[in-house]
Amino acid sequence: MSVHSANGKDKGEKRDRILDAAEAVFGRRGFYNARVSEVAKQAGVADGTIYLYFKSKDDLLYSVFEDRMERVNKALAEAVAGASTPKDKLLAFIRTHLTLVHHKPETAEVLTVELRQSSKLMKEYANPQFGEFLKTLAGVIRAGQQTGDFDPEPPAPLMARAVFGMLDELALTWLLGKKTKFDIVRAAEWIGAFTLAGLKRRKP
Repeated sequence: MSVHSANGKDKGEKRDRILDAAEAVFGRRGFYNARVSEVAKQAGVADGTIYLYFKSKDDLLYSVFEDRMERVNKALAEAVAGASTPKDKLLAFIRTHLTLVHHKPETAEVLTVELRQSSKLMKEYANPQFGEFLKTLAGVIRAGQQTGDFDPEPPAPLMARAVFGMLDELALTWLLGKKTKFDIVRAAEWIGAFTLAGLKRRKP
């Protein structure tokens, strides 16, 4: 391995370590209460090192969001690809999304709760990974419309946002309720059935 490739690997590993630390600190302390120095301490780096990789605390939150959403999108795409019919694909999408919330509450905390704390980020960043999330979901709904399983009238992107809103609110309620009010994994089955019923093609 050359010196340049080794340095590049070290930089990549350090950046990943900072992202992991930021996720943990933001999830534990909240975005506004968290200090960059706390992230640095958890990552095992000097405070100034953070700014070699990220322009600001907002940029760090954005980077955590994009990195984690990329992982979520990969898992969702794999789940959808592994199902056969549009109905099964939609159920797989919903089940996988809420199972990830259950298994990775720290990540869900940042994606669902802390992101809302930065109005600057919400206004200024395009969130391409969130766009990919909606694109996958809309694609599943559109496929169901084309096969005649789902009502063809509602625009698929609009329905995708509606389904996301339902999943997002469910995750938010579960996270803020200290994860004890209901079984979010079991709820995925109920939400899946409810969504299929809502999208079902109406008889003329």
